[in-house]
Amino acid sequence: MKLFILALLCVYSFVTATEDERLPNKCEVCKFLSVELQDALQKTGRSKEVLEVGEVLDTGKRRRKIKYNTSETRLTEAVDNICERILQYNVHAERPGSLRYAKGASQTMTTLKNLVHKGVRVELGLPFELWDEPSVEVSDMKKQCETMLEQYEDVVEDWYFHHQDHRLENFLCETHVLKTSEQECLNEMWKGDVGKKQGAEEAESNSAEEEEANDRKEEEGKTHEEL
Repeated sequence: MKLFILALLCVYSFVTATEDERLPNKCEVCKFLSVELQDALQKTGRSKEVLEVGEVLDTGKRRRKIKYNTSETRLTEAVDNICERILQYNVHAERPGSLRYAKGASQTMTTLKNLVHKGVRVELGLPFELWDEPSVEVSDMKKQCETMLEQYEDVVEDWYFHHQDHRLENFLCETHVLKTSEQECLNEMWKGDVGKKQGAEEAESNSAEEEEANDRKEEEGKTHEEL
C-alpha cells in the first residue's frame, strides 16, 4: 500500500512541479472559450421570448419587437461570465494535450481522496479542503480567456449575427486567432479513458491485497514467537 501511495504522490508532484511549464497555450484557451460560449448559447437557443427595444416617442411610435434568441441581449448574457466557467475545469494529468482539461475530478485526485476517506494519511503539501481549488493552469486559462474575449469581441459578435452555421472554434480560432501551426489542439477529441480507470482500480485493489498479505505474515510471525 505504501508503494502505491508513493507512486501516486510522485505523479501528483510531477504535475504540480511542471504546471508553470504546461500553462495553457493559445489554442487550448480558444478551444475551451468556444466550447463554453456555444454551450451557454445552446441553453437559451430555443427561447420564444420576445423583447421590446427602443423608447416610446411622443410621436406615438411603438417599441420595436425582436426575438430573444437572435438578440444582442442573449449574446451579452452568455458572454458575461463565460470565462468564470473555465474555473470548473480540472487538470487530468493522465490525459494528453488539451484533453487534460476537463470538468470533474481527475483519476489521480479521486484515488487520493478515496485513500483519505479510508483513513490513509496522504500529504500533498496543502490542506485537504484546498484540494479542489482551481490549479495554476486553470486559473491562467481563465485570465487568458478574458484577454482573448476582449481582443476578439467584434469577431464573436460577427459570428453570432452572421456565421452561426459555422462552429465557433472554426470561425474564431482557425480563421482569426490561430496560425495554421497553432491549431493542433482543435483536432484532439476525447475517446474515453475506461482502460486507464480500470487500471487505477486494479492497482488500488492489488495494493489492498498486498497489504492484507503483509498483515497475515505479521500475525503469523507473532503466533510463532508466542509458541
